[in-house]
Amino acid sequence: MERATNTKKPHILAIPYPSQGHVNPMHQFCKRLVFKGAKTTFALTKFIIRSFNPKSDSVAIEAISDGFDESGFGQAADVSDYLTRMQQAGSKTLEDLIQSHQSSNNPIDCIVYDAFLPWALEVAQKYDIKGAAFFTQACVVNYVYYYAHHGLLELPVTAASTPVELPGLPPLQLPDLPSFIYKHGTYPAYFEMVLSQFSNLEKADFVVVNTFYKLEEKIVDSMTKVCPLLTIGPTLPSSYLDGRIENDNKYDINLFHPEDCTRIMQWLEKKLVRSVVYIAFGSMDNLPKPQMEEIAWGLHASNFDFIWVVRAQDRQEKIPGDFVRASVDNDKALFVHWSPQLEVLSSEAVGCFFSHGGWNSTTEALSLGVPMVVMPQWTDQTTDAKLVQDVWGVGLRVRVGEDGLVGREEVEGCLREVMEGERGEEMKRNARKWRELAKEAVAEGGTSDLDILNFVSKLTTSS
Repeated sequence: MERATNTKKPHILAIPYPSQGHVNPMHQFCKRLVFKGAKTTFALTKFIIRSFNPKSDSVAIEAISDGFDESGFGQAADVSDYLTRMQQAGSKTLEDLIQSHQSSNNPIDCIVYDAFLPWALEVAQKYDIKGAAFFTQACVVNYVYYYAHHGLLELPVTAASTPVELPGLPPLQLPDLPSFIYKHGTYPAYFEMVLSQFSNLEKADFVVVNTFYKLEEKIVDSMTKVCPLLTIGPTLPSSYLDGRIENDNKYDINLFHPEDCTRIMQWLEKKLVRSVVYIAFGSMDNLPKPQMEEIAWGLHASNFDFIWVVRAQDRQEKIPGDFVRASVDNDKALFVHWSPQLEVLSSEAVGCFFSHGGWNSTTEALSLGVPMVVMPQWTDQTTDAKLVQDVWGVGLRVRVGEDGLVGREEVEGCLREVMEGERGEEMKRNARKWRELAKEAVAEGGTSDLDILNFVSKLTTSS
């Protein structure tokens, strides 16, 4: 095992925002920290621990409270209520957790906190503990929010005030910005949360971003001038990238109850190379019935085999029954409520990922060399879709009709272009290029590998 030179392992406490898309990347970062010689403790909410009994081979798991220990987020009156209560209960129970380690042989040296939770930095500094903000989204998205927080981007942004110019990027038009920006006033509590990431960031000892340097080189260079960054991604299990961390072949903590993945992989094994479309719109998707119908009939017209990750209730209520029956009866489709996404995307049978464009899904596709069709819904997904199509050249962003829906012809056309069109061949080449660069970043001596080693080394020196 590779280790930073030390006489005492630095003890790092990591606190993710309690949703699947934030838990996974921070937990994978913790595994990398252990690989570099640190001791890590992962603080999950009492609700998550009680409901899902999470386990990790190399990372200790302990509990803090979000103020809703019985039912989690579902117990809150609204988003604002949840965030307020989480700050109150989280701060108190984080202090309790810190104090429980203070008298041990390995007290906490640094708190890595999700940037959505800036209050954790205040607690860390109260106990003279170093703080590291962890940004789970693309550096481009973080920089847009940085501009907005510091008044460098006048709000509300309108078509007349765009495009927004950022280093190394094509001009960002209104629909290319995060939805909280271009649809100003929607989800005000979430908008306040993403801007509050920068409320005390200048006091953090480290700023960590889940990206890799060559993926967002010019943005990283520009943002580092105002906020020094460490790029530590992509945060996939090691077996899909460098293979250096023993037994790191999956995300260990699932906040959903998975089904048996054997039948999924067996179904894929029967399919031709690059013949299957994989469809998954994220853990928070809630597409309306008319949109689900358009997707279904677009898939039908394309005639590609597909796996569609969709809740059982949505499949029954929102997707035409005759389409489902015909697709399954002809062995053209597999409908599942959960999918081992990394395993699916790494299958040679998968030729396209039809995605919502969430950052984790995007970096997974890039790291595994899978071209994309992206149908963004909200938050950072709109900006991610811009990057996928116009910066990295690995996919297409669907066009939305005047009725607010992505029509079946658009779905069919985008899938055909990616799977078998001339532009699709270029996307496949670009996808292979980014896959190799992702591996290079986390391999020994790569940019992410060195930044992680630098992080642990600085803590070792100061501990």
